[in-house]
Amino acid sequence: MKQRLAILGSTGSIGVQTLDIARENPDRFEVRVLTAHRNWEQLARQAREFDADTVVIADKQLYEPLRDALADTDTKIYAGEEAVAQVAAGGDSDVVVNALVGYAGLAPTVAAIEARKKLALANKESLVVGGAYVMPLARERRSPVLPIDSEHSAIFQCLIGERAPVRRLIITCSGGAFRDRRREELAHVTVEEALHHPQWHMGAKITIDSSTLVNKGFEVIEAHWLFGTPADRISVVMHPQSIVHSMVEFEDGAIKAQLGSPDMRTPISFALMFPDRAHRAGQAFSFAEHPTLTFAEVDRVKYPALDIAYDCLRRGGTAACTMNGANEVAVAAFLGHRCAWLDIVRTIEHALQKASFVARPSLDDYAAADREARRLAAEFLHVEMPAERP
Repeated sequence: MKQRLAILGSTGSIGVQTLDIARENPDRFEVRVLTAHRNWEQLARQAREFDADTVVIADKQLYEPLRDALADTDTKIYAGEEAVAQVAAGGDSDVVVNALVGYAGLAPTVAAIEARKKLALANKESLVVGGAYVMPLARERRSPVLPIDSEHSAIFQCLIGERAPVRRLIITCSGGAFRDRRREELAHVTVEEALHHPQWHMGAKITIDSSTLVNKGFEVIEAHWLFGTPADRISVVMHPQSIVHSMVEFEDGAIKAQLGSPDMRTPISFALMFPDRAHRAGQAFSFAEHPTLTFAEVDRVKYPALDIAYDCLRRGGTAACTMNGANEVAVAAFLGHRCAWLDIVRTIEHALQKASFVARPSLDDYAAADREARRLAAEFLHVEMPAERP
């Protein structure tokens, strides 16, 4: 029986690669729902190719051109972020692939879990911001949450079949665009330099987050919520080759690692097909072509965001939500050439110092903390206050 897919963020990097998997396996997947933020033209092309039942454009101003582009089809067309969450919970899909970027992914994650869908999760912010709410809800609703991030997929694969206690999760880190730069060289790095990741081809936001190691800090928080591992038993190690995607150390000292070429279609297909694996054409991995795999400690002075994320995880409450909201504003400002790269982490620090804190937040508390973080970040950077989400 085919799995019916709802792909949230289908025009982004993860969404496009998810459609590659669906295209390669027409006997296993049927694409029913597609959503995009602003790229209505690509969304329309995808809807036609896969004969999607429903599409959503999050930016309401783009509803009409999307509607006109699909006027001769039977595809149902909606607009607005509320509609994205509604189709995540809708009855026309079995599996929701949440490939949205940022805080916008939280509401659809909750909606999919409330509807007891299988959730293939690439939107790490859902757990960074609201892991204390999301994971208990997933257990209550018996909604499986399978990670798409390569690091968390690797950990998941290493844990399958194991009953022994875990001593440590070891998350690998490529170091991003500036791993070979000294800290004193980072004051004047450009957007173009920051977007040049040495291994992975990703969206702009996550590529910048990789360069600051905010992304790696978020992965630590995500790992805590996915696997129930406390912060002091989650390590990060620099691994420039990006071949070892992550590792698990067990109580007896044994370490299991998941290796492979850097290709996001591997963790995507694993999340969609688990407990099966995809049959994907390609050459066998050559160890002879990768004779050296190196590891090193992370320079915590050069990359302060990592320790900030650990601190947010230990504090709990709305701390990580504040970090995420401030980071989203700062990254957008950097990509728009309105602040320096070093200002990204400075903005996060400022927001965390000034923001209110709720120890046991509700969804409304998360929304309020996100708005406050964005306001504080915009004031610090002297940029226009982002429009509030509905």
